[in-house]
Amino acid sequence: METKIQRDKTIIRTGIVGIIANVFLAGFKAVIGLTANSIAIVMDAVNNLTDAFSSVITIIGTKLAGKEPDKKHPFGYGRVEYLSAMVISLLVLYAGVTALVESVKKIITPEEPDYSPAALIIVAVAVLVKIALGIYVKRTGEKVNSDSLKNSGKDALLDSVISASTLAAAAVYLIFGVSLEAWLGAVIALVIIKSGIEMLRETLSKILGEKADSQLAKDIKETINSYPEVSGAYDLILHDYGPETHQGSVHIEVPDTLSADGLDKLIRNISTDVYLKHDVALTAIGVYSFNTSDPEASEVREKVRKLVLEDPNVLQMHGFYLDKAEKVLRFDVVVGFDAKDRRKVFEGACERVRKEFPDYSLRANMDTDF
Repeated sequence: METKIQRDKTIIRTGIVGIIANVFLAGFKAVIGLTANSIAIVMDAVNNLTDAFSSVITIIGTKLAGKEPDKKHPFGYGRVEYLSAMVISLLVLYAGVTALVESVKKIITPEEPDYSPAALIIVAVAVLVKIALGIYVKRTGEKVNSDSLKNSGKDALLDSVISASTLAAAAVYLIFGVSLEAWLGAVIALVIIKSGIEMLRETLSKILGEKADSQLAKDIKETINSYPEVSGAYDLILHDYGPETHQGSVHIEVPDTLSADGLDKLIRNISTDVYLKHDVALTAIGVYSFNTSDPEASEVREKVRKLVLEDPNVLQMHGFYLDKAEKVLRFDVVVGFDAKDRRKVFEGACERVRKEFPDYSLRANMDTDF
């Protein structure tokens, strides 16, 4: 809880720094742009103002996401952070489209800019400020795993490039007398739009639900497999309820001789261990049993495994159990997403096993590579 509170404080503090910096930059650039009749600098000012609004949204989103779970939302409000990141992406898109429209108008009816040395110096200082702000916000976002801050940091670094390009356009005009203002404004707008689309795509992907982080999944499985009673951990599913907030389920393979009391103790220990080490709440732990008293079982298991894995689209077989009394073979098959027809691959694997063991019925499940 203390870590979560500290994380929220860091995000809010960084957001406030972003608001103050961007409001000042937007004010200076707006005055300079209007005075110098520079559409590029005015658009840059608008972009800074958008960044300030982004920081406000980040703070509001963090506050809402920090609300305690309640009856209506028992899993908490952590996903609000993803929604706030999406709103920031939409704001960036809006700023880009607005800038493009204004730039096209200036291309159609061009106006000559009028730069002053003081104006150019202020813009140059703004470039340095934006670089420092972008690096600070982006690094903080990566440190506390905040998509909103990471998006704001990327946008700030992009702004520094935009501001630098307005200086380049001013230099071209002062040296050669050629005004690139309107065209540069259009290029800036397209870059902003592209950035907004990328941010939106990334955020929507997280809202839809992505595959679990491979390193986190590997670490959790290592923790589970460290118990001597566990011969394997499979079907790990992690549900993302906001940054640093995961709940999940997993299957463990244990000896068929393990008592109910021993199994209960094992599951409780695993759940506690995973939560303390990885901050993941395992809400369900399923059980696969493996044969311990029948020496033939391991031989049959290897035969079935080879048959199932003949198709390269089959990634894994697990949960195998040989039940001679009921003449049943139980196992799960993980089919990869590269297969054109996952069901067909699964049924093909089962058919190969049936031909090899015609006297047995199959209780096989097709698993997903989560």
